[in-house]
Amino acid sequence: MITSLQNPILKNIIKLRKSAQERRKQNRMIIEGVREVSRALSCNWPINQIFFCEELMMNQSEFLDKIRGKSIELIQTSKKVIEKMSYRDSSQGILALASMPKKPLEDLKLPDNPLVLIAEGLEKPGNIGSLLRIADGAGVDALILCDSTGDVWNPNVVRASTGTLFSVPLAVASSEKTLSWLNTQKISKIITSPDSQTPYSNIDYRESCAIIIGSEQAGLTEKWMNTANEKVTIPMYGTADSLNAAISASIITYEALRQRS
Repeated sequence: MITSLQNPILKNIIKLRKSAQERRKQNRMIIEGVREVSRALSCNWPINQIFFCEELMMNQSEFLDKIRGKSIELIQTSKKVIEKMSYRDSSQGILALASMPKKPLEDLKLPDNPLVLIAEGLEKPGNIGSLLRIADGAGVDALILCDSTGDVWNPNVVRASTGTLFSVPLAVASSEKTLSWLNTQKISKIITSPDSQTPYSNIDYRESCAIIIGSEQAGLTEKWMNTANEKVTIPMYGTADSLNAAISASIITYEALRQRS
């Protein structure tokens, strides 16, 4: 049982929590929360260690028994140690360390007539997490993050995604490589642009297509704008000229889902 705040394991977890560079160096990510750890386990995510505090994990004995049945190192801690490990305001008493699997485009397995969601240049963990929830909720066949300046393995992405990071077919790639891949797969490119005159609801999404959104600050780069098969916009009736990336993705993706169902 870890009880000391000077324990080297605790100090290392704090380093992993704070630094993307450290996560890449050690190939370790942090998963915190009962729901998030449970979803990672159900998706066979490569978890190495789980830390828990029984004092904070009230009414979770069955969950702990399931973990004990797996080949994962289970380490008990005191309340003050797990709270120091935590990046949440209120710890649920469980935190896991897991490997960070590679997510290349080549590993995506698409069905016939796929629906793909692509985001370029996202930075904020909250936006990445929201896109993962949208992709999971709408049942898209893949989410591709292109040239993202945000770290998909950030603990706040795990939290914002409510653990859907582990269930959504995901790839991380450059825009150039993704464009080539889309052409090879014969997937139509539908991009969002406030300059388009075509409302998003006027497009047919029933054939193989990718819905592509850009960052809120910069939008999509020219490489996407110049290769689009369709450009669509979400009509705005107030003073704002656009919605944020996650809301835009949600509106258009669910329109595609409506048409396909």
